[in-house]
Amino acid sequence: MRIGITCYPTYGGSGVVATELGIELAARGHDIHFISYAMPVRITEASGRIHFHEVEMLNYPLFDHPPYTLALATAMANVAVNESLDLLHVHYAIPHSVSAYLARAMLKPRRLPFVTTLHGTDITLVGLDRSYLPITKFSIEQSDGVTAISQYLRDITQHEFEIRRPVEVIPNFVNCDVFTPANGKCRREEFAPQGEKVLVHLSNFRPVKRVPDVIEIFALVCQEIRAKLLMIGDGPDRTVAEWMAREKKIYSDVVFLGKQNQVQDLLGCADVLLLPSDLESFGLAALEGMASGVPAVCSRVGGVPEVIQDGVEGFLVEPRDVKTMAARALEILTNPTRQGEMASAARQRALRNFCSGKIIPLYEDLYRRVLGETK
Repeated sequence: MRIGITCYPTYGGSGVVATELGIELAARGHDIHFISYAMPVRITEASGRIHFHEVEMLNYPLFDHPPYTLALATAMANVAVNESLDLLHVHYAIPHSVSAYLARAMLKPRRLPFVTTLHGTDITLVGLDRSYLPITKFSIEQSDGVTAISQYLRDITQHEFEIRRPVEVIPNFVNCDVFTPANGKCRREEFAPQGEKVLVHLSNFRPVKRVPDVIEIFALVCQEIRAKLLMIGDGPDRTVAEWMAREKKIYSDVVFLGKQNQVQDLLGCADVLLLPSDLESFGLAALEGMASGVPAVCSRVGGVPEVIQDGVEGFLVEPRDVKTMAARALEILTNPTRQGEMASAARQRALRNFCSGKIIPLYEDLYRRVLGETK
């Protein structure tokens, strides 16, 4: 198939999943055309089956903000014609599904079905804003296929938006050949030269991720054991986290690594992953840690319980309860047997349920059904 994929080409979960989906589909023989304002960050190698089309916007004094939605729709239509696309797959409803709807309408009677994948804040935050709710609902219902990354997100979409059309759950996935336990092959000695325990946090450092709580948890852990914290990512709360680390006199034990393309090379170095978010529609970082054999301590929110089984692959704790999260992290870090059991269970759950080889065929099947239904 020839598939156009549109996403936010950044380090957020929706962009990561969309990019990895395109890479996996290309590896399975499909031609993938990314259509966005910038190259997706996880595309690190050229490929004969992966193409990028930049959306160019007109800067005109009359516009306070360039009309990206319209420019994207035009680009989608042009690429569809020039590259004979079979369908579009848009990730994150606002504004991508609106642009896909316009592109489909522009090309009639030529067929250009589109699939919308809902990722989280496009529904739980942006979409529920009264300014966007009607157009979000409209674009979802106009989609030829709709998927959500968790049962939680499907349920909230159907309830809050009163969606009449079916929404399929296709969970996030991970390449289990790329994300693997380190088995001694990582940069651990670089970060923990004295044999310290290593904790890791991976996010876009937005307020919903509760990055200050990560620092609070780590400070409590450091009162009991020697440890290092790897902070992977960047965003608005990085400055607050750096200030807190200095105030608590643990800055020398916190390594701010910024945005990283090859996070698999870092996750395997860790003993515990911290994800104390206020809301996670799935918990992709936890899944990537699981595949790397890293137990997680997460907030019991959203779709996370669909990924992590409490007490098996990690621990689930009520959000903002930093003392209990620190205690659960220490329970793993101070008990090598428990840590080993959880690490093994995490890897096995990822292999059973979330490897790309199990999930990508679900998307391929959806594409075929959509194409068959729109003939």
